[in-house]
Amino acid sequence: MTDVYDKEKRSAVMARVKSKDTSPEKAVRRILTRLGVRYRLHRKDLPGNPDIVMPGRKLAVFVHGCFWHGHDCARGSRVPKANRDYWLAKVGRNKARDEKAQEALRADGWTVETIWECELKDEPGLTARLARRLER
Repeated sequence: MTDVYDKEKRSAVMARVKSKDTSPEKAVRRILTRLGVRYRLHRKDLPGNPDIVMPGRKLAVFVHGCFWHGHDCARGSRVPKANRDYWLAKVGRNKARDEKAQEALRADGWTVETIWECELKDEPGLTARLARRLER
């Protein structure tokens, strides 16, 4: 199967994919704000640059897009037909990088919470989960 876009167009599309301040990340931040939690964003001095960090609680939160990080939901398990080998390798590298960063954080005494994009469909459930996590 041929690619839908030529190389230049594909490059332009991929360049617009954000890694910070995504809609799912903003939704999680709104939930945390409603819970009255103070947090910091994108701490570059921590492994994996967690999306949301609560230093006093030693809690690092990663908000992952299901496709990009290979979640086992319907969207995450979908692989594009075009350039299939590339995408399998790309998501595999992302998953390995995520695991390495989380292991390093845990080794340093941090608690790591991963929130998947698909979990935002059940906002009340996610809010309850985060509230329980913050009570610990």
